Amino acid sequence: MDAADTDETPPDRRSAGFKDRTRVAEARRRLLEAATPHERTERLALVPADGRALAEAVTAPRAVPNYDRAAMDGWAVRARDTFGASDRSPGILRVADGEPHSVPETAVAPESAVRVHTGSKLPEGADAVVMIEHAEHVGDDLEVFDAVTDGENVAPVGEDVAEGQALFDPGHRLRPSDLGLLKSVGVDHVTAYERPTVGVIPTGEELVQEDPAPGEVIETNGLTVSRLVDRWGGVPTYRNVVTDDEAALRAAIQRDLTKDVVVTTGGSSVGERDLIPEVVDELGEVLVHGVALKPGHPVALGVVEETPVVMLPGYPVAAIVNAVQFLRPVLKHVGHLPDDPPPTTDARLTRKIPSEPGVRTFARVQVDTDAEAGADSDSGGGADDDDAGGAKRRADATDSTAATATATPTRASGSGVLSSVALADGWVVVPEGREGFDAGETVAVERWEWSA
Repeated sequence: MDAADTDETPPDRRSAGFKDRTRVAEARRRLLEAATPHERTERLALVPADGRALAEAVTAPRAVPNYDRAAMDGWAVRARDTFGASDRSPGILRVADGEPHSVPETAVAPESAVRVHTGSKLPEGADAVVMIEHAEHVGDDLEVFDAVTDGENVAPVGEDVAEGQALFDPGHRLRPSDLGLLKSVGVDHVTAYERPTVGVIPTGEELVQEDPAPGEVIETNGLTVSRLVDRWGGVPTYRNVVTDDEAALRAAIQRDLTKDVVVTTGGSSVGERDLIPEVVDELGEVLVHGVALKPGHPVALGVVEETPVVMLPGYPVAAIVNAVQFLRPVLKHVGHLPDDPPPTTDARLTRKIPSEPGVRTFARVQVDTDAEAGADSDSGGGADDDDAGGAKRRADATDSTAATATATPTRASGSGVLSSVALADGWVVVPEGREGFDAGETVAVERWEWSA
């Protein structure tokens, strides 16, 4: 765990504590500027390509549909043969061969019709389809009660996708609907960037994996962070706990410099056992140490041999908050993955959320959506100014426009209380320019754990 700041901190440590804390947006900018996207690619079939970022542009090798097809159940005709047809004066056409054709191979001759189904190839000679409810098959004849125009109820070649049409640019993250589109145009493999690799190193001499004795703590941060990395599109390597020893920490970091990102948990503050920042500064450079956010201001960010190193605090809630704010963006950056903001829900606060001016606060909340009506949105999360997550804009909403969902704070403090995150539905981001939110205000709840 991180040692608390005390007046007894030796002078050779950073005895002043965190007098100057870097703002979240600036800290993130420094980290991303120090990170370089990798260029490793691989060829993948469609199913394993789900969620991957394309390394090459994709164009359609064939049109969809690649033939003129019926867009409705009905009768393939020449449109000009139906001119003047109406309920009072139906047009009379001859049914080809006297029978309907589910797979029409019979050409449509003048003054004739061929039965077709939705998706059927349009028979040669036809240029329109009379809907089945607008005609009646009587013996060898077809009575048409509604005239059609050239191309009516017909899906022409390339209506969905044209041959050679640009579909996706490099960097696009493939979704299930994208895979269906690719298959429809005849693409069965794509070139994608490899998933970025992350070394996850939990630290702390008090940490154990099971059956803690007095004074020992079950290791959870490494497990949580490694699963977040996997969800965010990376490949985590979850290491064994490393004790608070400079040589051991140095060796652990150097071992994982083959990864795209290194993340440590614990030991990032300024106490006697908080050795990670000094080790990273010895091996490379600490870019930021101390960020104006709560919980988790002792986070540190650095780079060693061009590998970004994210040094998360040891308290579980602080580790999660900082992982979302810093590890996720740098992981997305090095892996060519889009860093989309988390989905948000507009909700009315049931209690006040206090906050310190100049500090970005992440207050955990539970959301009651029993009366919710259309409150979910894709806007919000991750703003880099004092209007973080659109919270200030929503907080200024009047009662008449307030969301029908409600948000109840679980805790605004207590960075060691893991259950306060696990049992919450998201968090409310109080931007640096606000001194909290009052009860009754409408705020954006970031559903950060829902985002990939």
